[in-house]
Amino acid sequence: MADAAPTAVITGANSGIGLECGRQLVEAGWTVHGLDVRTDELAAQRGVHPVECDVTSEDSVADAFSLVGDRLDALVCSAGVLRTGALMEMPTADFDTVFQVNTRGPWLCARAALPLLTRDRTESTPPGRIVMVGSISAVRPKAGGGAYSASKASLAQLVRVMGVELAPRHLRVNAVAPATVDTPMIRRVQRGEPSAYRPSGPSPLGRVSTPADIVAVIRFLLSPASDYITGATLPVDGGTSAAIPG
Repeated sequence: MADAAPTAVITGANSGIGLECGRQLVEAGWTVHGLDVRTDELAAQRGVHPVECDVTSEDSVADAFSLVGDRLDALVCSAGVLRTGALMEMPTADFDTVFQVNTRGPWLCARAALPLLTRDRTESTPPGRIVMVGSISAVRPKAGGGAYSASKASLAQLVRVMGVELAPRHLRVNAVAPATVDTPMIRRVQRGEPSAYRPSGPSPLGRVSTPADIVAVIRFLLSPASDYITGATLPVDGGTSAAIPG
């Protein structure tokens, strides 16, 4: 097991953080299966095996994981959606979509991945790893993004409990919490109609983050350097949540 190339599944792998994560892991020698409802960008990325998957569908998730082989070292849940607007004016369908993709989806994927992540896993082998892509909005919500913030806060709580419940099975479960990231999802919001929601903008470090900034921390959580970390959500926000600038 230790001699084989490590294998990862990445959800939301067709764009943004997921696409960059797949690229970097392939370059580092991983076997990568990229799950997304669209796979056009993945099809052009060398080394990533594209798998069509709707993370809100239990059947679609089960079908996708049946295609990734009989063992798995890591699951990275990067699939996410953003629906904006005042909470009392948000359509029920938008509210439900946010929670189905951002909270229910990672839970469904973690559950489907569990048999593959725990197979032949012992104290003498490297632990399996699950990394969720959360958001700093879970601890610093914004008007106009209440449903999104709540979905990511729920995800952070799932990470805490999963980290404890799965520790005896030799798994590490953690999350990263970005602020604004220069991704297609954020660009779509910025091009849309005016709303109460605004992206965070530049951090105290003077810029918004790139997908590579976030993937660097994901890779840390996939490495032996993080073996004693589980159930944690690590802010990757350039100090955005640390304090209000003077």
